[in-house]
Amino acid sequence: MKLSAFADVCLRTVMVLGAPGAGQLTSREIADLVSVPYNHVTKAVLELRTLGVLDVVRGRNGGASITQTGLQTSVGALLRTLDKREDVVDCTDHDANGNCPLAGGCRLRGALRAAREAFYAALDPLTIQEICETSPAITLLPFPTVRRSA
Repeated sequence: MKLSAFADVCLRTVMVLGAPGAGQLTSREIADLVSVPYNHVTKAVLELRTLGVLDVVRGRNGGASITQTGLQTSVGALLRTLDKREDVVDCTDHDANGNCPLAGGCRLRGALRAAREAFYAALDPLTIQEICETSPAITLLPFPTVRRSA
């Protein structure tokens, strides 16, 4: 199973903000920490704010911080929400009408959906807080020396 690039950026963002003592960080600071373009992090922060995972303060002393709800969010549940794809495989554009000739009796699509659900189910027991607390890589990140409190 491959995560979308957007889901990957969202996970990196919540892992950085969920790090013990991370506090409030700007999108630029997050982008620098996770080596992702600023505009991608900005979109991720907006979506995560909409989902209630992050609090965002605008302005000169603004930034994003993870909410208590965000810390308790299941990794599997978050990925399900972020995954906008209907199917794991694209069953269009195979003939002149844009349909796969096997679509009518294909059992593969159902099996792949079940496999995707099993992937998410394996991540359901993990919370954002748990992956942040147990990830040694997070403690090695060069957080900005001057951090704003949340």
